Amino acid sequence: MKNKVKIQFRRKRDGKIDYSKRLKLLKASKPRLVIRKSLRYILLQIVEYKPAGDKIIVSYSSKLLDQSGWKHAKNNLPASYLAGAMLAKLSMEKKVNEAILDLGLQTSAKGSKIYAAVKGAIDAGLKVPCRDEMFPDEARLSGKHIVEFAAIAKEKSKTQFSKQENLSNLEKDFLSVKEKILKGN
Repeated sequence: MKNKVKIQFRRKRDGKIDYSKRLKLLKASKPRLVIRKSLRYILLQIVEYKPAGDKIIVSYSSKLLDQSGWKHAKNNLPASYLAGAMLAKLSMEKKVNEAILDLGLQTSAKGSKIYAAVKGAIDAGLKVPCRDEMFPDEARLSGKHIVEFAAIAKEKSKTQFSKQENLSNLEKDFLSVKEKILKGN
């Protein structure tokens, strides 16, 4: 008699999906706010389950923040917040007012870029259940920590930040783009 070996689903074997977590999310019968990070950008999507396959209702990448006037890096906390706010505005136009957070296989870390994006979506009007203690504080959302680090690093190494953009305007730029997004201009 041969041994019977149970083979896992291919996507589970490849480490791309956790089916038990996905089933819990799908049982909620609400659209999912899917957030995925890369080294350069953050991608946000509102996804709805369909038997034929998930349907993406709205998608927004931090790569598109240039159109809103954001001139700085697209992978930091302020950019994540602004991308979340833009996604929420676009989802409101599509009549999606609430969603549940889908982290996928990412680790949930308090104060991370993921929760900065969720905070941006909530501030722009999207209802996402999330504890307030998970969000980064306002100083980090506005990029104050980036400006402080750049000032210290510039003193130590004159050449490292000489070619880079001027980060002293980061907080002002963040507030102006945030106001522009939230007012809907």
